[in-house]
Amino acid sequence: MAEWALQDAKNKFSALVNAALAGEAQRVTRRGRPAVVVVSEEEYERLRRMEKSNAPSLGELLLEIPQDDQEFGRLSLPGRSQDF
Repeated sequence: MAEWALQDAKNKFSALVNAALAGEAQRVTRRGRPAVVVVSEEEYERLRRMEKSNAPSLGELLLEIPQDDQEFGRLSLPGRSQDF
């Protein structure tokens, strides 16, 4: 993956975009630390679809709730003030 300092990325934005469109992700750093990665729209959508397909459904999440029928402690919270 190519790496660009932020200032270089700003100065050569067209080259950065062209490289991303050619299928090569481009990392941009700020103050020497990785900040963002630029990818093509096609690659971004592919990653989003993959992420969605791996996300658990509501049903799966509900089935993960412990069902041991044990009591659980409740927090004792002060009531709201009645000042209107």
